[in-house]
Amino acid sequence: MHYHGYLWTGAKQRFDDEALRRPPHPDPPSADGKPELVQRYKEVKTEFPVVDLPPLETAYWLIKPRKLVRGTWRRPKEAAEWFGERLTEHAPRFVSESDREGARMAMLVNSASDRIGWGGDVSHGFYLERPAFLSLALVCCSSNRAMPGLECPLR
Repeated sequence: MHYHGYLWTGAKQRFDDEALRRPPHPDPPSADGKPELVQRYKEVKTEFPVVDLPPLETAYWLIKPRKLVRGTWRRPKEAAEWFGERLTEHAPRFVSESDREGARMAMLVNSASDRIGWGGDVSHGFYLERPAFLSLALVCCSSNRAMPGLECPLR
């Protein structure tokens, strides 16, 4: 097992476009359905696998382009350290003062290490100034506990 790290920052309004953050429904709308639904389905089917937006289900990061992988580690502690470094890097921009507290960040790092150590994924989001948003994720790979059928993006 190994772990991939993902980071996304961007406009909160873009993050809120949930249609592009979830996979398309397995059953497409009927061809004689409303044209706007058919068009939206085609858009989501094409865009979901390649768009850089964080997926609503963390494991789906694994189907995104390999260029979105920010790091890969064999040990949970190393992955959690990367996670902590990213928290520290972005903390000055956190809107919530409590999210900037060192004890809280240390707790998130320790929790991340524990969770991925047993095969779980980690995903956290933080509001940043402007209004922007930060999404950080650590995803277990080979195989992912939540979605074992997903392949490693680095293969």
